[in-house]
Amino acid sequence: MSGRYTIARISMGGENFEILVKPEPAYAYRSGKDVPISDVLVSDVIFSDANKGLKASTEKLRRSFGTTDTLRIAEMILKRGTLLLTAEQRRKMIEEKRKQIISFISRQCIDPRTKLPHPPLRIEQAMKEIHYSIDPFKSAEEQANEVIKLLRRVIPIKIEKLTVGVKVPPEHVGRAYGVVKSFGTIKREEWQRDGGWIALVELPAGLYGSFLERLGEITKGRVETKLIE
Repeated sequence: MSGRYTIARISMGGENFEILVKPEPAYAYRSGKDVPISDVLVSDVIFSDANKGLKASTEKLRRSFGTTDTLRIAEMILKRGTLLLTAEQRRKMIEEKRKQIISFISRQCIDPRTKLPHPPLRIEQAMKEIHYSIDPFKSAEEQANEVIKLLRRVIPIKIEKLTVGVKVPPEHVGRAYGVVKSFGTIKREEWQRDGGWIALVELPAGLYGSFLERLGEITKGRVETKLIE
């Protein structure tokens, strides 16, 4: 595999099918960006083994894909198959996933001794100690939950939820409602006769400070909040 191209492959009915693709356009296409398939392909040949230059037969293509149209088949392979990443792509994906995991943990967890969130740098340093291997294709949230369990060996850490009472005046409800939903789960709500809004919101303890700051900004300080024990 060259830095100029990589392979996307799929197995169907016991048969292997591969295409040669340009790394960056292929990754962009796979990520859902609007990239013409013609800009992705190195050639419009469907291989059974690209490294050996073995082409898939017309009969096998028709039996497996229901068509011999190579562009349509290439689209199916890219969307449903496996895209082999270059070393640089994999490095970038792992680094981006690492940042997402650290951000998630910083927002969701606290130090039970201080009741405050762990700074991202502290989480990053602790992750180096546990030698967690990041999977670039696995969701950040799923991996973060695995990391949290392992981090307990090296730092005091706890996922904690808070319940906050919120009261928003009528003129700010429109914007405040969306902000509240983005931070947590609305457990109960009540609309006032004057159009005001009262709600009980459950959110990660690590987000509490940002939650108050954001609500204060959009309501110009007119929001009322209360921690519910």
